[in-house]
Parts: sequence; structure tokens; C-alpha cells
Amino acid sequence: MATFFLLLIYLAFISLGLPDSLLGAAWPAMHGPMGAPLGAAGLLSMTITVGTILSSLATGRLIGRFGTGAVTSASVAMTALALLGFAFSPGWGWLALFAVPLGLGAGAVDAGLNHYVAANYAARHMSWLHSFWGVGATLGPVIMAQAIQGGDWREGYATVGYLQLGLVAVLLASLPLWNKVARARKGDVGEGDAGARAESSAAAAKPIRLPGVKLALGSFLFYCGVEATLGLWGSSYLVGTKGFASDEAAKWISFYYGGITVGRFLTGFLTLRMSNRSLIRGGQALALAGTALLLAPLLPVFSLAGFIVIGLGLAPIFPCMLHETPSRFGPGPAQTIIGYQMAVAYTGSTLLPPLFGLLAGTFTISLLPGYLLLCAAAMWLCSEKLNARIAARAS
Repeated sequence: MATFFLLLIYLAFISLGLPDSLLGAAWPAMHGPMGAPLGAAGLLSMTITVGTILSSLATGRLIGRFGTGAVTSASVAMTALALLGFAFSPGWGWLALFAVPLGLGAGAVDAGLNHYVAANYAARHMSWLHSFWGVGATLGPVIMAQAIQGGDWREGYATVGYLQLGLVAVLLASLPLWNKVARARKGDVGEGDAGARAESSAAAAKPIRLPGVKLALGSFLFYCGVEATLGLWGSSYLVGTKGFASDEAAKWISFYYGGITVGRFLTGFLTLRMSNRSLIRGGQALALAGTALLLAPLLPVFSLAGFIVIGLGLAPIFPCMLHETPSRFGPGPAQTIIGYQMAVAYTGSTLLPPLFGLLAGTFTISLLPGYLLLCAAAMWLCSEKLNARIAARAS
């Protein structure tokens, strides 16, 4: 039962990744017929992200009241209806309206499933979970490309929307299993842990005040600063600084994301031999090494290697930090803290890449490696301070 249920959660994370890449793939074909300027995609993206942040912050309370299964089912349904709204929207204003439930649904699914896996499954499953998000994010543009080739981008949104509705039906049928699986996974917890659980539940009332929580949030902020900034500006850096052609630069960005996806799949096996903390530190070391390769005045091939090394380094950090949350702060507060972490992660993805864009526009795109190095170093500093705080608390 637990294995089947885990496959269902993986499927849900594929569905979470599917809509994330649809807008960028469809916008060149859809903005003209919808009567929207090219830059309006940024407004839609920000609306979706704001909704995601807000729902991530509220997820802890919602799950505490209704349960993970009910919140996940309702959120996927909201996402499905929003995607179908995109498919049948008669104009630009309707797209902006449906962007709100699209973001709200995505944030709740993301935070809820991350907490459920962190609380009930081994670390390897968290890494594989995020690999399946990559599968969905890769399939989304493929579906949209087929629809556009057929002459109608709306079919791409409709296809993904109907797939999401199918998942809603499966999730609703599985509602009785959510608590059963959670109880079965925790059945080996002894009675001696009851006091610790009670203490964790008391701390859950004001989790932001727990020692180290703000450092954990800082780690997520700067992690996403590195990941999203390189994803957005890496191609422009290769074209503007290294002299690459646009199509060749785009190919190497895909290798960067491939490094993250493959790295997370491999991380699932490494968790059998290594702790979350070791994998986080190793990933940060690789990410710093990759940014150093970009920063060094070497041949262009070393910059390309730097992209792959950064991707492989980033791979274990995010899922391992999420999975470590219950161990760091207790199972009671973890539900809310993971929602906070997801909200801060989305904030980092939203704000830090445009901040570099301002710097690049004012000065030069060649500042990218230095900017990435500063973000990576800040992430490492927050993480190490958090480790020291937790070690001091344990002693």
C-alpha cells in the first residue's frame, strides 16, 4: 500500500511540474491572438508566483485542519480548472484572472506533498520526488509544442488540464489511504517519543521563533537565487561574454537543468550511504566550484563544464534541506516551517534573478559568475550557521 501510494505522490509531482513550463512555451504563439503585449508574460508569471507564495504560507494550517489528502486533491482541482480557464479564455484579462487559482493550487500541492514525504518516507524519496517534477517540467513544453504544431496552443493547456482532472479523480479515491499510510509509516515510533512530540506540537504554534528557522529560510532564499538566476541569465551570459550562438547557448542551459534532474535521481541512491547534511555540504561545495569555473578567465569549455557542475551541485541541496526539516525542528513545527521554506524559495526565484538583471543592464552581463558566487556563499554561510546552532542545541 505504501509503495502504491508513493507512486501516486510521484505522479502528483509530475503534474505539479507540467504547468510550470507551459506559459513560456506557449507565449510566443498566444500573446498576439489574446491581444496582450509580449512583456505581459512577466505579469502573469508574477501573479502565479504571488499566489504560490501565499498558499505555501497557509498550507500548514490548512493541512492541520483538513489533512494532506484533502488539501492536495482540492489544490490539484483548482490547478486543473485554472488550466482549462487558460484554454478557453477569450481575452487577456481572463488569463490574469485564472493565473490566481493556478498559483494558489500549485503552492499548496508543493508544500503539502513535500511535508508528507519528509515526515513519512526516507530521504531518497524526496530526491526522486523532485526528479519527477523535472519530468513534468520537461513534458509540458513537449505537449505544448505538439499543440502549436497542430495550430492551436489552447489544446496544450486543455490537454494538461484534463490530465490534472484525471489525477483529481485518483486523489479523491485515495483519500482514506493518506492517514492510514502515515500511521503505518510511523508505527515503529515508541511511546518514549510522546513527550518530544508534545513539545514539537507546542512549538508549532510559533515556529518562526524556533532557533535556526530564519537561517534555514535564508538557505532556501539564496539556493533559489543561484538556481533561478543561472537558469534565466546563463544563456545571455554565454552569448554576451563567451561568443556562443543563441541556439548553442540554449542547448547548454538544457544541460544545466539536465544536471539538476539527473543529480537528484542519483542523490536518491547516495542517501543510502550518506546523511542529508553531508549531501547538502557536498552539493554546496560543487556549486561553489562550478561558479569558480565560470569566474576564472579560462577557455569557454570550462564555462560549459561550470554549468553542469553547478547543476549537479544544486541537485541534492533543495530536497535534502526539505527532508531534514522534521529532524532539525521537530515533526510538529515542520508542517508549517516547510510551507514557510517553500514561500521563501519562491520569493528568491522571483526577486533575485531580476535584481541581477538590473545589475547586468546597468553594468555588464559578465558580472553573472560573481553574483552567483555571492549567492552560493551566502547559502553556505546560512547552512553552516544553522548546523552549528543545531549542534549547540543538541549538546
